[in-house]
Amino acid sequence: MEVLLLETEDPDCFWVAMKGCGPCIVHEAEYESLHAEMNLFYGKSQGTDEVKPVAIEEGQVCVVFSEDLKCWCRAAVKSIISCTDDYQTKCFLVDYAKYLFVKSKDIRLVQEAFIQIPYRAKKCRLYGVKPMTLCISFYEDTAKMRPANRWDSAAIECFQSLLKAATEVKVQLCAVEDSTYHVFLYVTIKDEKVCINDHLVINNFAAFKEAMEENTRSSADHQENQTSLNADCIPVKIVHPALAFRPAVLQEKLPTNPDIDLIFLAETRQRLSTDLNGNTAFTVEAIPGLPLKEDPAVHADGLHQLLNSDPLKTHRTENCKQNFQKLSEERDFVFLSNKIEPVSGLETAPLFDGLRKELTRKKFVGPNFTESYCWPPAARGCDVVAISWQGNDPLIYIPPLLTCLQSESCYKALPKRDAPLALILCPGWKKAQLVFELLKTYGTCSRQLHPMLVILGQNKEAGSVKIQGCEVIVTTPYSLLRLFEHQGLLFCQLCHLVLDEIEVLFSDAAEQVFAILDCYKKAFGAEKQECSPRQIIAVGTRWHKHIAPLAEEFMDDPYIVITTVEEASIYGNVQQVVQPCMNSERTSVLLRILGCTPSDLQKVLVFTDSVNEAEMVHEALKSSSVTSLKIHKESKFHFKYILEQWTKKYSSGTCTVLVLTDDCMQSLGITDATCVIHFSLPSPRILGQRLHSMSDNFCPVTKACVAQEHTEARSVMLLTENSGCHALEILQYLQRAGAEMPPELHGFTAKMLEAEEEKKLSRPLCAYLKTFGICKNRTTCPERHQINLQIDVVQNVLDDKITQLPGYVTILPLNVVNATNYFGRIVDKEKDQYTILAEEMKEYFEKPSNKIPATTVQKLGFYGLCEEAFFHRVQVVEIPPKEEENLFFSVKIKYIDEGRTNQVQNYHLLHLPEKFQHLPPQAVEFVLCRVKPIDNELEWNPKVTRYIKQKIKGKLHEAKVVHTLGNTAWVDPMVRVTRIPALKVAINEYNVRAEILSTGLGADNPEHVTQLRKLCGRVKVLDHAEDLELLGIQEGTSGPGSASSPQDVSIEEKSTENCNPSEITVGSNHCGGVAQTKEAEETTLHQHKCLYPEMKWFQNEETVTVRVKIARAADCKCEFSKEKVVFSARSGDKLYLADMELQQYILAERSASVIKDEEVVIVLTKEKKGAWYRLLKNKNHHVSFDFEHWEEFEDESPFPVGKTELYCSATVPEELTDYSEDSGTDDDE
Repeated sequence: MEVLLLETEDPDCFWVAMKGCGPCIVHEAEYESLHAEMNLFYGKSQGTDEVKPVAIEEGQVCVVFSEDLKCWCRAAVKSIISCTDDYQTKCFLVDYAKYLFVKSKDIRLVQEAFIQIPYRAKKCRLYGVKPMTLCISFYEDTAKMRPANRWDSAAIECFQSLLKAATEVKVQLCAVEDSTYHVFLYVTIKDEKVCINDHLVINNFAAFKEAMEENTRSSADHQENQTSLNADCIPVKIVHPALAFRPAVLQEKLPTNPDIDLIFLAETRQRLSTDLNGNTAFTVEAIPGLPLKEDPAVHADGLHQLLNSDPLKTHRTENCKQNFQKLSEERDFVFLSNKIEPVSGLETAPLFDGLRKELTRKKFVGPNFTESYCWPPAARGCDVVAISWQGNDPLIYIPPLLTCLQSESCYKALPKRDAPLALILCPGWKKAQLVFELLKTYGTCSRQLHPMLVILGQNKEAGSVKIQGCEVIVTTPYSLLRLFEHQGLLFCQLCHLVLDEIEVLFSDAAEQVFAILDCYKKAFGAEKQECSPRQIIAVGTRWHKHIAPLAEEFMDDPYIVITTVEEASIYGNVQQVVQPCMNSERTSVLLRILGCTPSDLQKVLVFTDSVNEAEMVHEALKSSSVTSLKIHKESKFHFKYILEQWTKKYSSGTCTVLVLTDDCMQSLGITDATCVIHFSLPSPRILGQRLHSMSDNFCPVTKACVAQEHTEARSVMLLTENSGCHALEILQYLQRAGAEMPPELHGFTAKMLEAEEEKKLSRPLCAYLKTFGICKNRTTCPERHQINLQIDVVQNVLDDKITQLPGYVTILPLNVVNATNYFGRIVDKEKDQYTILAEEMKEYFEKPSNKIPATTVQKLGFYGLCEEAFFHRVQVVEIPPKEEENLFFSVKIKYIDEGRTNQVQNYHLLHLPEKFQHLPPQAVEFVLCRVKPIDNELEWNPKVTRYIKQKIKGKLHEAKVVHTLGNTAWVDPMVRVTRIPALKVAINEYNVRAEILSTGLGADNPEHVTQLRKLCGRVKVLDHAEDLELLGIQEGTSGPGSASSPQDVSIEEKSTENCNPSEITVGSNHCGGVAQTKEAEETTLHQHKCLYPEMKWFQNEETVTVRVKIARAADCKCEFSKEKVVFSARSGDKLYLADMELQQYILAERSASVIKDEEVVIVLTKEKKGAWYRLLKNKNHHVSFDFEHWEEFEDESPFPVGKTELYCSATVPEELTDYSEDSGTDDDE
């Protein structure tokens, strides 16, 4: 029967649609008619409640709309996920075999008329075959084909590639079980037909089930199934090609139809292969179920020939070759402190039946390699330390922990108290939340454990936490200690302590973790719980120096499982040596290292990265009378000869040296080397493979093995000036391994870090750097950590609004990212340009004739969008490449005036006239300063974010801008102010920073702004003229149509830490957002040696008074013009100069200056009466407002300060009492 392939997962799960005509086959035209009727029906009744379900259950058949298919489809609800605002449902489209996530409100009831036709998608699996996998034993030097519980990636890749290349697909139905069709699958590839069932068996990806059952029944056959890696050729009975490799039971079931002749190896399976010497030899591929004879003489060399793809060239398909090489490259490694028999599959896992069924129902694909070794000892209640690249997966410990807790009889001896039996420590709230959800998911099949997630802040809420009946607590170290202060009996019956991501716990909270371990140890000893279980499980991805004392002092003969060679070498006490040298000196340094080897037996491997390099090193050793061997892919020596020489017994003091390239490592299979010399710097992956050659000599320094004699393994790294590619990663690993770093490497490391940062210049500025002032994971963070003027300065939108007051602005948060990061607008209270634009857009688009859909949608193009009677300006930021050819497709847009992003359909976008594009994008990113999450957390707790979002979103706030960079403004404080015009009273409702701190989940971050200024201070700007030239700004450019309006970048020539503010020259002032006039620019050159005096100003309705703070002022001069004042004076040997361009006009003839006490007083007469919102046109951090002489103007006060101010809260924010002309340089502490 011919079929149409719909979806492919693996040989046990693929979906097809029947083609052709027949009594049980529905024609494609009927499905097309069905979907047309559904689209018509549900399109008309889309908004009505009659077609919406009252309740949704798993397994329910419904109708949903697919954005990809652009039609309504029949679907089955697979799962329901609870979200913040709605329920998400995972639906399976029963006619298209696709999964789709939809909101519950978008689900429709299926009508009776639409379920009369059977589902189009039929689930199938291959009949009569079971997956196989190759298990390699490095100790027995054998390889076994064993049954597997799931298909490995190579088998799936082979299966999918055959189906992809097929021009015709047919199936032969054999059985039906649970709505799954068991079939023989036939494909036509290049006019040749192949049975995929047989193809997988031939290539050892699978075996027939009957043959496997026969093998398990016969111990003799099982012994023969352990395949030697070199076997004599055996005759194979020649049968029909379609039946050659099938058990007799299956041969009877296959109809002898000539249309399904397939490609098989019908010969005797003898293959010619060429060894390294060019000789030919007969080999045979192992076929499950067929007896093979072993040759004991060649058994020792078998594994090495199998892992070497060049000497043993078997006749396989290209996919099989690639997979076999991949298998040998990524073979599993495990280092064990105690022998463990790994779990072969979920059926044999030491878990209780209910949990196994639940894992199967959740389609758990495991246990993986790490879990197979960790589950057995953990389920027995033993102490376990697991270090693996999969070590951050909670399923390493959750299933065995639940199995232990399932047995209530183990805990009968414990005192009956309200205390947990198990405690899981996670490095942060996010990981704790994940572990808690997994416990709830898999804990449903066990007895009631009542797990509890405990995340506590600093506001004394720990006293109200009730843990009655709770047997499992998931928390963080800091939260646990806060809880312990109020729950003194917390550890009294604790039996299981789990440390998740142990390296992170020890790095961020080592003191707290050891305090918890001490409490656990003391509580266990005090209660005398000898008959009760006591278990500590520690899992992580990297070894940490504190893990050794953890295992020694707090664990009882722990099972240590390490599945990464690099971490095993650290635990195994491999001595890491770094030898810096010039590239031309490597050979002499190598000889010197070999001359300093100890007198006892040494086996040295010298690794090179090319054949020429290996030959050069080998010749150098020979010329220096050092006996050495060499092997590489062009070598004439056979691997067997090299291994014989390597394993030969030599006299004491003899050093065996083997020079080789990396591609020979796995073929040789050496694990007993005592020293590895890296003549060329390896990549991190290759480093692990090289260190594996010393794995027999890994010996941890513990109390149990101190008295034992062992050979210390050593790794020597030659680091040259050409070692640039992976040097930083290798050096970071060596530092973690405790290697001594020569002093000259510190500068080299710094340069490498700088070079790595240079590669990130095009990336966005690190979000952690902006939000908290520091990035904890700088070396691994993919984002940029230095200023890039082209990105951070030449951006759109901090326009003149930021200069409307001396550092103070009115902001409107519209998109709250987290507790301290928001997107919104700066609002001009007098005449807000965006408000005017929004009204014009609304008036324009309310006319139906103006709602013109965009004919072509282009990336980065600007369009209009209507949302609930509001019209927005949006920019297309991403168009899926495959969807551009479709008529309707989804695009990612950004609301340029709000800062949020969204996915919309292209036909919703409207043409945006040019007149609405003149105003630059108004969205500004705001970051609230001087506050961060508690407990060294990297992200804000969602409770804080939700609280702040509800409080500030869509509300006007007054904020002081303390720093700006590109399109980002850092604010502190940010206050909600309510004005009562009738009473001329302004009320501070709340300070956002204080609100965050009041939750107990935020902490003070005093270094935030200082770190930002240090970051900007590293960029050197010579003077304003060069700065303008660098930024590409021309004088006189202004207006709303400007595409880029750079603002106060706060880039200083010198860091503010290293110079007195009064001594900062004018040339090093911050770059203003408004273009400087030519006259001001010319004066910069002769001002750079003068000091700018500190000034304070105040005003009344008619005059402005400026007080210049200069002690013992002499030679005072003050020149007045309509829009400018130039002041100069001398004090001792210091010259002061202030060229002030005023914000508004003055009457020069009526202005004057006078020296009074220790200051100079300048009185400026206003041309027009009224309030000035700032003194200077351009911001200057030496000029600030004098609040001591403040006079209130009616309804014009920027902040509610002065005699008429009222406060709702008891605490008045002190930050509002300091009002500076240049907010970017004030210290608000």
